[in-house]
Amino acid sequence: MDVACYTAESSDSPLTKSTLSRRELRSDDCLLEIRWAGICHSDIHTVNGDWPHDNFPMTPGHEIIGKIIETGPDVQKFTTGDVVGIGCLVDSCGTCRACVDNEENYCEEGATGTYNGVDRHDGSITQGGYSTHIVCREDFLIRIPEAFSDLESDQAASATPLLCAGITTFSPLQNAGVGPGSRVGIVGMGGLGHVAVQIAAAMGAEVSVFSHGLSKKDDGLRLGATNYVATADEGFDKPFRDTFDVIIDTVSAPHDVNPFIKMLGRKGRLVLLGLPTEAMQIPAGLLIGKGRSVLGSAIGGIKQTQDMIDFCAEHNITAETEVIPAEQINEAYQRVIDSDVRYRFVIDAATF
Repeated sequence: MDVACYTAESSDSPLTKSTLSRRELRSDDCLLEIRWAGICHSDIHTVNGDWPHDNFPMTPGHEIIGKIIETGPDVQKFTTGDVVGIGCLVDSCGTCRACVDNEENYCEEGATGTYNGVDRHDGSITQGGYSTHIVCREDFLIRIPEAFSDLESDQAASATPLLCAGITTFSPLQNAGVGPGSRVGIVGMGGLGHVAVQIAAAMGAEVSVFSHGLSKKDDGLRLGATNYVATADEGFDKPFRDTFDVIIDTVSAPHDVNPFIKMLGRKGRLVLLGLPTEAMQIPAGLLIGKGRSVLGSAIGGIKQTQDMIDFCAEHNITAETEVIPAEQINEAYQRVIDSDVRYRFVIDAATF
């Protein structure tokens, strides 16, 4: 099936309107008509060659909401007309320890990304959500709850980035057991951070945001933070030493994490979500003395993603978004690079 899309031909060319061929449905596949497609910063890194690969031409996009219009003969969980989402993954081995534990994101054989991944069946390169349609195994579809299921609504558009930004922040917070009485710090008030604030606050935590400046302070407080601190101020960490149970660090730019480690309380954890290009220097003594830990987290499994979207629907949590037509994708990419968006772009797939 040939479908309209926007594609990058190389790392130094803009995305342009094109077509791609979607595979015939396998027995457990569903065909989606895409309604909304989010722009994630990882799309930009991949398209621009910041994360080197040779898989061009490439159609990015792993934040997708749409409607099922056809199912394979063995599909049991969904039917035509269901509103569903696709996040960062479309397949995994299904049998390793990680997959059995519902952590397909850590599949020991390598999970298949929604785009720029290798199809486990035919070896082709997967193509993502900047398109009118997509085919996906039913086991990797997320049922969109009623609160977000009106595909023409602002709620559906604003829920779309949750398929990446939502699960990326929900997973480490849930894994850490965040709840009433927890003290949570969020480093960075961007596409991930502004969702993390909402989720942590809805879990019952006292939330503090640490951002380079105070330009987004009003947003942070409105979304649920109690404190908003400028990290550009010398000694910003001192009032918060030995305070936090969890700090979620969303920043991808190189930065010193040691002030944040000092702000962790006994057995507190600093969770890294960004991918700085420079190595970090962490004195062992900062960790050993209070049993602190530094760990990473990569999105989440399918079950946890379903838990996330249901939680967000229950608590009326969405990303703050700007909807654009497809012809503005390249402009949107540059605006993300320039930090000129509050906080996520979502593409109207009807314009592909």
